[in-house]
Amino acid sequence: MRLRVAGPVCAALTMHQSIETAALFGHPELEAVQSRMRQVADWLTRAGVRVIVAEAGEGVGAERVPEAELADEADLFIAVGGDGTMLYAARLAVGHGIPLLGINLGRLGFLTDVSPDEIERSLQAVLDRRALTETRLLLEATVTRPDGEPGSGLALNDVVLGRREPGRMIDFETRVNGVFVNDHAGDGLIAATPTGSTAYALSCGGPIMQPQLDAITLVPICPHTLSDRPVVLPADSVIEVRRTERSQTHAEISLDGQFLAALTDADTLTIRASQHRLTLIHPPGYDYFELLRSKLNWGANSRRRDRRHEG
Repeated sequence: MRLRVAGPVCAALTMHQSIETAALFGHPELEAVQSRMRQVADWLTRAGVRVIVAEAGEGVGAERVPEAELADEADLFIAVGGDGTMLYAARLAVGHGIPLLGINLGRLGFLTDVSPDEIERSLQAVLDRRALTETRLLLEATVTRPDGEPGSGLALNDVVLGRREPGRMIDFETRVNGVFVNDHAGDGLIAATPTGSTAYALSCGGPIMQPQLDAITLVPICPHTLSDRPVVLPADSVIEVRRTERSQTHAEISLDGQFLAALTDADTLTIRASQHRLTLIHPPGYDYFELLRSKLNWGANSRRRDRRHEG
């Protein structure tokens, strides 16, 4: 039975939902990842859940299925590794209503929030329907060309316009809902979701946004003018980006770090919220601010840590 989740953020799984098949994702060449995947597969199999992996996952000991068929077979996706693995699994889950659980073996892990020592407890919570679900905003990016052959794709974290070669700036302009916003010069532009606000956008001075916000932030990358600052927009905004005629730098667009297309002077990049949402699963007791404190080393001062629950 396909587990499909809609409704409020961080809601408990409803009692009629069950998981019969789980698909595992992880780097096939990292033994630490493969070992944890085998642990997850063995535990789920003992619990009566069918476990499948992509054809490249031969070392896991689970049933191998063509990657294109994983979304048709699975009720749950489990990503083992870092946020890169999570983003890879998310691209396959989008549009199929499949929730995604992340087990963190990476360095930072804002998306993969289950630690290795919590794997079995978290899996049991999922099967017992005690886990929490949360829907996340996705961005849709479309490149429109005069030849009428657009390129498009979805991003969970961000849509990035960046320069291809070093030493030159990109000149471009932005419009929101058809209204001119600004002329820009710099290394590029990030359009980030609240999920992506703690990724590349954060390193460029963008704000941290709670995941349940319906908002998009535009963050300039190394702007030539220091007054060119991040802007937060409602999620129903339609953002258009065009290169200006004086720009001599080759520019390209990436979605969650994956190349989409080059952007020429004749092209228009349009960014809007997607009609699709991604559903993430969190273990019981999930706390977004605790995650921020852990990953960003907030509250390192012991006196502040002791006072954080006062008042």
